[in-house]
Amino acid sequence: QVQLVESGGGLVQPGGSLRLSCAASGRILSINVMGWYRQAPGKQRELVALITTHGSTNYADSVKGRFTISSDNTKNTVYLQMNSLKPEDTAVYSCNALLRSTGAASIGSYWGQGTQVTVSS
Repeated sequence: QVQLVESGGGLVQPGGSLRLSCAASGRILSINVMGWYRQAPGKQRELVALITTHGSTNYADSVKGRFTISSDNTKNTVYLQMNSLKPEDTAVYSCNALLRSTGAASIGSYWGQGTQVTVSS
């Protein structure tokens, strides 16, 4: 089937940086959109950033100017460079892909397992 595997989370001090990666693998025919979402304790999951295969991007207002999403379409991989991190960025970050797998009749939504990002001094 399809797997999304994230890496790069961890503990960082306020003002620091982290880079998340998410690689999609398996029976993939085409990918339309890849993105990052996050969920903090007691809060709903929210969109952080997304990127289309054509390179169009969209960011949550709270991360504009600090986070940058990019992708390597040859590797089916999306990255999230997070700079100037704040304690309120602490959350589980999950990768999502809207893609068509081989043999599927329509586009499906796939999720990674999530990676913890903690911003604390």
